[in-house]
Amino acid sequence: MICFNDVVKVYDNGTRAVDGLSLTAPTGQITVLVGPSGCGKTTSLRMINRMVRPTSGSIQIDGEDVSTLDPTDLRRRMGYVIQSGGLFPHRTVLDNITTVPRLLGTGRRQARGDALELLERVGLDASLARRYPRQLSGGQQQRVGVARALAADPPVMLMDEPFSAVDPQVREQLQDEFLHLQADLGKTIVLVTHDIDEAIRLGDQIAVLRVGGTLAQQDSPDRLLAGPSDDFVAAFLGHDRGYRGLAFAPAPDLPTHQESTVTLGAPHDGAVTAAGGDPWLLVVDDAASPLGWIRPSETGARVGRNDLHLGGTLAELGGPAPGSGSLRAMLDAALSSPSRRGVVVDRDHRLLGTVRAADVLAAIETGGQRP
Repeated sequence: MICFNDVVKVYDNGTRAVDGLSLTAPTGQITVLVGPSGCGKTTSLRMINRMVRPTSGSIQIDGEDVSTLDPTDLRRRMGYVIQSGGLFPHRTVLDNITTVPRLLGTGRRQARGDALELLERVGLDASLARRYPRQLSGGQQQRVGVARALAADPPVMLMDEPFSAVDPQVREQLQDEFLHLQADLGKTIVLVTHDIDEAIRLGDQIAVLRVGGTLAQQDSPDRLLAGPSDDFVAAFLGHDRGYRGLAFAPAPDLPTHQESTVTLGAPHDGAVTAAGGDPWLLVVDDAASPLGWIRPSETGARVGRNDLHLGGTLAELGGPAPGSGSLRAMLDAALSSPSRRGVVVDRDHRLLGTVRAADVLAAIETGGQRP
């Protein structure tokens, strides 16, 4: 557990970056610091590992005041991930990951073996081990940064805008992988972001800071969305917080509809027609995973990838991320689908059926009960 006790940070030029901050980051959970620019998020994070020293107040980790600890030893006990990975450009991927374990005395062979396992765990191929950071994509660099932070198996991880330097699709993939890892490892994590959607997606607890480094509210994502403490928090959360809150409302046993499907590459003959004259037909692969929709009247002799209408999201039941199988996921799947029918899949992305927006809205009206 990490505890801030009335922490103040005033810089030499008189700037008060943090003012009387008291909050708790529970053991084994993700605590997200979020707020506008100038609210002291990064300063607060960097005070945990003594890269910045507080002017007054104290920070404790499991009851131990960090000001009494040697800074180097303290930092080696923590994983630290920053924007763009922060990798050593002159060292290979493998050497980047083994840096802290080697400093702590782990043998070279064991450190390298552990690093290769970590590469696989963060979704990278072992063939990248001998490459340099400049030879990796932004998403790959971020994965290496996470692997390096995990290499010494630290109980605490500090993450400063770890996914902000990559495109939205890669960012979502990284967030999913991060949640998978946290589910397995149970680290105590403090993460800084300016993105309230990322905070809601990743955080067990969210601390909203005001400009000047004061705490406006600390709460779980669902309670934060349902009950902002004042106008500042409500404005920061945005006007669509009611829609975001649906991510924390598990979908009831909504009626799912069976779809006529066709396999990609299958011949388009008289048997390939949409049920009841519906202009849309769902295309799946050989493993029954949905790929997209087609209009049978527009396809050629065989169903090809160029025939697919894409863009709809999938509602995944039992998925890793908060909000999987929620009312929001169901509604978004229906509204974003070209057919206006939301595609529901299991954890292996096999088709379970489809849902209608009207059924989801009816469940919302009845408080999550099946219409």
